[in-house]
Amino acid sequence: MTRSLLIVFIVMSAITAQAQQAMQSTSRVHVFRLGPHQDLKKSLVAWAQLHKIKAAVVVTCVGSLEQYTLRFANQENGTSLAGHFEIVSLTGTISETSTHLHLAVSDSTGQTTGGHLLDGNFIYTTTEIAIAELPDLAFGRETDTTYGYKELTVKRRSSKP
Repeated sequence: MTRSLLIVFIVMSAITAQAQQAMQSTSRVHVFRLGPHQDLKKSLVAWAQLHKIKAAVVVTCVGSLEQYTLRFANQENGTSLAGHFEIVSLTGTISETSTHLHLAVSDSTGQTTGGHLLDGNFIYTTTEIAIAELPDLAFGRETDTTYGYKELTVKRRSSKP
């Protein structure tokens, strides 16, 4: 076997092993709307706690903000900016105990910025959100020794709610 084929085989074996560890689940989609001045992240956390969500993912989110607060890549602190912004994307995982969400917003010229969603993202006119709950799974967070961050863990739930 040539060296390049061996490398491809090793990489494909690693990807296959990771894919085999992935878990599948049925889903139940929740759709709701947030109104002016509500905090996007705090509202999502409160929704997950109210509905005792063990595992969910954001399907789509569109709307507008009057202020965004994001933490950019490899930065310790967040950045806030007031104005009028369109939500062009929200993605991530949600449970009643934790969230990991990234937001992309555009300004009036179409310039887009994105980062890790923090508290302090206030709705301007409206925000429409669809979230897929994964009732067969439970998300958790455990410290990954690589960098010391709490990273996603996925477990199969023994019984559905």
